[in-house]
Amino acid sequence: MLKTSDILDEKNKLLRKVSEDVTFPMTQEDLDTIDLMLEYLTNSQIEALAEKYDLRPGMGMAAIQLGIPKRYLTIVHEVEEGKFDNYVIVNPKIVSTSQEKIYVEDGEGCLSVNRDVCGIVPRFARITVEGYDTSGHKISIRAREELAIAFQHEIDHLNGILFIDYIDKNNPYKDQEKYRAI
Repeated sequence: MLKTSDILDEKNKLLRKVSEDVTFPMTQEDLDTIDLMLEYLTNSQIEALAEKYDLRPGMGMAAIQLGIPKRYLTIVHEVEEGKFDNYVIVNPKIVSTSQEKIYVEDGEGCLSVNRDVCGIVPRFARITVEGYDTSGHKISIRAREELAIAFQHEIDHLNGILFIDYIDKNNPYKDQEKYRAI
């Protein structure tokens, strides 16, 4: 089982590395890592388990956050109380976006940023992501709102970008009126 301490902290320079494309077939080690990532994200969103195992709540995780510079990510999206949709995408690319941009009103969080960060992180309200499943079959995912933000956040990780990079240090709420809060 993954622990919160297994996740790289924002100070770790590896998080700034651009991850490499994955080749197929995937290694058993990567497939096992994906299972651990999904388990962590699910358990971290169930309050009793998060407390029991001392897990920071998270919705998404990119391989680089575990020190693995490969282009794959997982997202566990709670669609209703205790019911989750799991997403695993390898070599993801955003292929279309909405005109509309949104931001998380309470601020984005990140398992690698262990502090509260205030400010606007503009994200597309709707996106389409293409990539591959773990068997190498092409997949396409349309996401909106919170799920779209999660995909953009995790794909940024694969490109060495943290959400805090988008926040204007001198004016964290700059251009707030241009975007819709969710």
